[in-house]
Amino acid sequence: MLAIYNTLTRKKEVFKPLADQVRWYSCGPTVYDFAHIGNLRMYIVEDVLGRWLKESNYKVFHVMNITDVDDKTIAGAKKMDVSLWEYTDYYFHAFLDDLKSLNILAPNLFTKATDHIQDMINLIKILLAKGFAYKGEDGSVYFSIEKSKNYGELAQLDKNQSQSAVRVAHDEYSKENSTDFALWKAESEADSGVAWDAPFGKGRPGWHIECSAMSMKYLGEHFDLHDGGVDLIFPHHSNEIAQSEGVSGKKFVNFWFHAEHLMVDGQKMSKSLGNFYTLKDLIIKKYNPLSFRLFILGAHYKTKLNFTWQALDGAIATLIRLYDFTNRMKQFEHGYEINFELTNKIEKAKKDFAKALDDDLNTAQALAVLFNLMQETNIIIEKQAASTTFLLEALYSFDKVLGLRIKEGSADVLVPLEILKLIDQREKLRAIAKFNEADELRKQIEESGYIIKDTPMGSRVTKK
Repeated sequence: MLAIYNTLTRKKEVFKPLADQVRWYSCGPTVYDFAHIGNLRMYIVEDVLGRWLKESNYKVFHVMNITDVDDKTIAGAKKMDVSLWEYTDYYFHAFLDDLKSLNILAPNLFTKATDHIQDMINLIKILLAKGFAYKGEDGSVYFSIEKSKNYGELAQLDKNQSQSAVRVAHDEYSKENSTDFALWKAESEADSGVAWDAPFGKGRPGWHIECSAMSMKYLGEHFDLHDGGVDLIFPHHSNEIAQSEGVSGKKFVNFWFHAEHLMVDGQKMSKSLGNFYTLKDLIIKKYNPLSFRLFILGAHYKTKLNFTWQALDGAIATLIRLYDFTNRMKQFEHGYEINFELTNKIEKAKKDFAKALDDDLNTAQALAVLFNLMQETNIIIEKQAASTTFLLEALYSFDKVLGLRIKEGSADVLVPLEILKLIDQREKLRAIAKFNEADELRKQIEESGYIIKDTPMGSRVTKK
């Protein structure tokens, strides 16, 4: 059975949904810029979680929000002198492109904040009526953390040390400055006309109320699973819990699932440090996006992971090895006898793979199982060719969760088109015994940073 680490209880727990269908909410991107690779780590991890839930025969209804109105999006649109909707739509579609490149499955539903303003207004009205919220002198509506019995429990925050007498209108702040937070921000000149009418005054929602409104609308007042990066534990998720439970009087979410930070060269990502990368930056450098996915899966989601270009080179080499192995095994798929030693190893690997993922989504261990099976298969096949039908079925079933496109993948996808053309020309020259000309092309290919290895199945190329 699947056990996952629940941030709320700080321990691993067997995952048991409330009903037949897992109701799951993910904090999606704030579409004010391209997602950086740290953001993308979380989306890869939650993709594997969703795939494993489905492979484990759970029915899943997965909702992901798109924050398209907040301090950052308004400031960005103003700077570019375009409408908020034009600005955020561009980055939303860029995010969808990233998901596609990384083979991340879309949730059942994307929800945009600007499509749910009335839902947010309705929640704020309830919080005001119940005394959890009040209107400040500036015309904004604030949530009173003093009225929330278990405020900050998710972040293990001592509410008694918080500055509840102070109010903040901005969306993000640290534990040291925990205060009453804005549910509704009164219209200001800085908002550039982005405002909606409400009974408590014209304005716009605070960031935190957006997720409560959208999750409760589609998943109910009490649902199974909520995830995000560790940076969201406080204040965002802590505030979500307070305001949602203030509205309903019920427990908000059973399981909270958070992925750790992705570091870059041992430091937090920062544009000022020049270590801020997006998926586009990786693609420009000719890295296959799936090599980044493999890099992420090589570490447990709860450990800090350090990104370096050398580490990504290693992931590419591993991905090439995986594709190369799979393609080589295809030649033994038909016309060979079953090897029972190999069959037993396959069955054991399938059990070990499932055991690894059931243990708090241990993708690093799951990959170790896969690569160990590859090694054992090579040893067996070298002794005597055997049918690989069951092996390939196992690899493809593993990849339903890993999402590395093993079945259709090949090393070729990692090599630029101009190099592939040179390889093709060289093969044709070798076929007609023009070996001197073929050697010249080999030199040209190697000078471009690639190594050719000639095998009975043809030439294979890898990056130096």
